[in-house]
Amino acid sequence: MPAQVTAFQSLAQSIADHGVDTVFGLMGDANLFMVDHFVRGCGGRFVPAAHEGSSVLMALAYAHVTGKVGIATVTHGPALTNCATALTEGVRGHLPIVLIAGDTPVANPRHLQSIDQREVVKATGAGFVQVRTPETVSADLARAFYNARVERRPVVLNVPADFMWQEVAHETRVLNVFDNPGAAAEGDILDQAIGMIASARRPLILAGGGAIHARDQIIALANRLEAPLATTLKAKGLFNDHPYNMDIFGTLSTPAAYDLIAKADCVICFGTALHDFTTDRGKLMQKKRIIQVDIEPRAIGGGVHPDAALVADAGLTADTIVHWLNEAEIPPSGFTRELDINTLTAHPIGSTKTGDGFVNYVDALERLEAALPKDRVLVTDGGRFMTEVWCRVSVRDPKSFVVTANFGAIGQGLQEAIGAGVGCPDRPVVLFTGDGGFMMGGINEFNTAVRLGLNLIIIVANDSAYGAEHIQFLDRKMDPGLSLFDWPSFAGMARALGGHGIEVRSNEDLATALQAIGNNDRPLLIELRLDPHDVPRMRI
Repeated sequence: MPAQVTAFQSLAQSIADHGVDTVFGLMGDANLFMVDHFVRGCGGRFVPAAHEGSSVLMALAYAHVTGKVGIATVTHGPALTNCATALTEGVRGHLPIVLIAGDTPVANPRHLQSIDQREVVKATGAGFVQVRTPETVSADLARAFYNARVERRPVVLNVPADFMWQEVAHETRVLNVFDNPGAAAEGDILDQAIGMIASARRPLILAGGGAIHARDQIIALANRLEAPLATTLKAKGLFNDHPYNMDIFGTLSTPAAYDLIAKADCVICFGTALHDFTTDRGKLMQKKRIIQVDIEPRAIGGGVHPDAALVADAGLTADTIVHWLNEAEIPPSGFTRELDINTLTAHPIGSTKTGDGFVNYVDALERLEAALPKDRVLVTDGGRFMTEVWCRVSVRDPKSFVVTANFGAIGQGLQEAIGAGVGCPDRPVVLFTGDGGFMMGGINEFNTAVRLGLNLIIIVANDSAYGAEHIQFLDRKMDPGLSLFDWPSFAGMARALGGHGIEVRSNEDLATALQAIGNNDRPLLIELRLDPHDVPRMRI
């Protein structure tokens, strides 16, 4: 007969039953006993955040770098509304996490913090599972895990606070699911797609985040066709060191790669929704045959109308195309013989001069690229500075690259860097953020990184402005004064919060900062002081 326990003990044990050993969160009166039992009774680890939304962001990055379902927990009412932006970020990034949210007592509808939590979650696009009764808590958690994995998005498990101390019979309930379904393309549309590929003189292959698992099969197709390989931002690093690799496709391409894309007559797209930045608002796909392959039906046709669309697995489809090209004895295109890889992947540097008391941003990035640990996990916040980082700072593979700009928000980078650090404890994590983003979301979690003892390097690009807005004022010949800020010293703040901090105003300061990399025994913050009038424009 199942043992009688409280609902909060059953919930904590159910989390452990799913193989979870780490929960991110912030405790309140609706989840504190569950968290306590998860740590003391189940041997789990609780990573406390300073802000509820931070716990969700930490879980998102943890899910990205580990491939597991991330888990976070908050209490009710304002705790959940504080998570709205983070949940939307996770939905747009297709990241599976379960957020266990308390809810106000069912018996007290006039509770001060009462709110329709289902409607709040619905607005973000996240899933929602209501705990029906105290007795069903383990089954409802299993459903939330299942939904998060299969739907590839955050799911909120809503648990009324007055359920927690109810006596229940705990049973282990885990919905085992194979969550990487694969289907091979077939039929007339496949035949049409192969015909387009076979007749192409300059085919090009583009892989996105939905095709990371199919790297080897896509490379085999590229080799067979003699076609260049490119990635979206989300798949950055997928084809590192391959002789046909032309790096990121779209507005982040090098000038030479952009010109090469224009010459292509057929683009075979795997696992990418082809949004505006990838296609440069459609310009790069004009006068080309477009073949789109994606396991997710909603990704097809959203940005560009393809000539052939295949709702199918990327790897199996690439294998199938190679098979029929061989059967028909189609010769390779020879397009790669026109490539000059050195020019395709090299972004121009331009002038390295800048005003007194500032450093040149592009030059600093080039020097940081050489000095930062090669086995790093790279995390980028949103904002004006990030496009140059995306172009100039390399990553080992897509799993080592955490982009926090799925919703276009700033101020999420440090929180996700913490989640990545917890998920990859043996690797250094490097975060690039702007001054506005760090003030918005970095300061409140910097000490969290210190307390956790993370191997974290933070580069703050500080132009004392909201840079994107500063540029818009200047472009219209208006006074940019309202976009400027007299921030405190970020390096000084880092030291006050228990980390290391170095302010960089000259090339000599930068050399000192580079020497400190690798010798830091606590989080290191490098503050690059930049001239707001001399920062490269965003490339998107």
